Amino acid sequence: MKNRNIMAIFCAIALAATTLTGCAGSSKQESTGGYIDDTVITTKVKSTLLAEKSLKSTDISVVTFKGRVQLSGFVASSAEANKAVALTKTVKGVRMVENDLLVK
Repeated sequence: MKNRNIMAIFCAIALAATTLTGCAGSSKQESTGGYIDDTVITTKVKSTLLAEKSLKSTDISVVTFKGRVQLSGFVASSAEANKAVALTKTVKGVRMVENDLLVK
């Protein structure tokens, strides 16, 4: 009977450890909380870009990973690209902006 209790406790601990490990992040994979944070940042950046009437922001793609925002797509001029980068930097949570925008 004692062995059964020890085995049940061991299985419960192993299950908890496996579950928690699945939520942990790594250098190439985000934790669950980090993914949610990056999703919020992406949404805020897209909203900020959409609010700027001088940008055709529907041609700009936004991807966030661990606070690093990558802007890609097409803009009409380098001034628009610079404007998009500057607006992105104003969003709370953005640690770095990678500008991969191309001028048409």
